[in-house]
Amino acid sequence: MVLPIIAYGDSVLRKVGLDIDKDFPNLEELINNMKETMKNARGVGLAAPQIGKSIRLFIVDTSPFGEDDELDLEEQTFLKDYKKVFINPKIINEEGNEWAFTEGCLSIPNINEDVFRNEIVTIEYVDENFKKQTETLKGLAARVIQHEYDHIEGILFTDKLSSLKKRLLKKKLEKISKGIIDVDYRMKFPKK
Repeated sequence: MVLPIIAYGDSVLRKVGLDIDKDFPNLEELINNMKETMKNARGVGLAAPQIGKSIRLFIVDTSPFGEDDELDLEEQTFLKDYKKVFINPKIINEEGNEWAFTEGCLSIPNINEDVFRNEIVTIEYVDENFKKQTETLKGLAARVIQHEYDHIEGILFTDKLSSLKKRLLKKKLEKISKGIIDVDYRMKFPKK
């Protein structure tokens, strides 16, 4: 089922998510709904807070980047098949040079800005079968992981912008929080 995506301004996007266990109610259904919601909105990642759940869960599907001819063939091939569920993740290391890339967010539609992030990230998590995993990722995969991880920490990509950029975006962000936005996927706006 396609769920509405929570819009900028809702307090759930600012909460640090709680760890869950394998007995979390309807977890398999929730993960499937998140996958369907992300695909419907043409996203490459979706975190539980973006559908109103303050839990440490996010999913990624970087396959759209697999078609990007500007990337080298090795990264294209990796991204084309990279689809994962991250439960109770913890970033244990970020390294490499910080680099800028234009990011957007399903909760903050129609705003895209350059964000600096580390090139390499190592993350520990459990998968949907609650099997412990550790992965080290680089490039766009690392960036998507860092962006979604920020969501479960109550951080939005706009928080990483300069104070000047934030001031320039203030009116656009206010409009999003009031529901004055045109998007082609379901959204839920903060109550007034």
